[in-house]
Amino acid sequence: MKRFSLRLASVLAVAGLSGVALAACSSSSSDGLLANVEGGAVTLGTKYDQPGLGLRNPDGAMSGLDVDIAQYVVEHIATENGWDVPEITWRETPSAQRETLIQNGEVDMIAATYSINAARSETVNFGGPYLLTHQALLVREDNTEISKVEDLDGKILCSVTGSTPAQTVKEVLPSVQLQEYDTYSSCVEALRQGNIDAMTTDATILNGYSAQSPGQFKVVEMTKEDGSTFTDEYYGIGLAKDDQAGTDAINAALEELHSSGTFEELVSANLGAGSGITPGTPGDLSFLK
Repeated sequence: MKRFSLRLASVLAVAGLSGVALAACSSSSSDGLLANVEGGAVTLGTKYDQPGLGLRNPDGAMSGLDVDIAQYVVEHIATENGWDVPEITWRETPSAQRETLIQNGEVDMIAATYSINAARSETVNFGGPYLLTHQALLVREDNTEISKVEDLDGKILCSVTGSTPAQTVKEVLPSVQLQEYDTYSSCVEALRQGNIDAMTTDATILNGYSAQSPGQFKVVEMTKEDGSTFTDEYYGIGLAKDDQAGTDAINAALEELHSSGTFEELVSANLGAGSGITPGTPGDLSFLK
C-alpha cells in the first residue's frame, strides 16, 4: 500500500536525527513488542558494520536493508493499530550477543542478518523469513588460488564468533584453519592486510563489503558437488520467546512489504543487482523440520 511507502520515506529521512537514537547500552521493557510500539518507544537491534545491510554511518545515521525493514515493520504495526509511529533507539547486536540481548529484554526485536535455525528458535521467536541467501566466500581480487570450497584446504578462513558458516566449512574440510573475530569488519580488514586467505558468511553480507571496496575483493560462490547451494540462510526478525502477538504482527508487516513491491525497492536501493537474495515466505518455518 502506498501510504506505507510514503510514511517509510519520512521515517528514513529522519533516521539519525533526534527522533531516532543510537544506544551503546539501553534497556527495553519486557512487556512485549506490541506494548512498546503502542507506548511510543522501541529498541531495535541491528549490525553497525555491514554495508548495505546494517551500518552506522559517520554522521551517526543508520542505513541498510535490515535497518529499512525493521523501520518498515515498526511503522506498519503502529499504523495498523492506529498508534503513532514510536521513537526508535538503535542497539548494536553482534552475532554472539543476539539471543542474550533479546532474552534480557534489552531489545524489542532484532533484524541483523539473523539466520533462522532450530537451535536459535529454542530461545527466541522469529518473524519471517523475509529473504533467502546462501553462504559464499570473500577473497582478495588478485587471488587466483581459491575458486571453490576445496581450494580452502590448509588455508586460513575467517568468520565471526557466534556465527556458523566457518564451522560448516570446517566439517567438510577439517584441514581449514579457523580465525574468528567479534565483527565481520575485523575479518575484512584481516583479509585486506593478507592475514587470512578468505572470509565466509552469507552472500548478501559479502557483496556489501565487496561493493564498498571496488577492485579489492571478489565474491566466490560456494556449491556442493551436485551443484546445489552450500547452505540456505533464511533471514528473520528475532524477538522474545513466546511473544506470539508480536510475531504475528511482524509477519503481517513482512507480507505487506513483499506484496507492495517495497521489498524489491529496498533491496535494489541498498544492495543493487546480483545481491544473491530471494524473497522469503513470512510465517513459513517448514525448513526447520
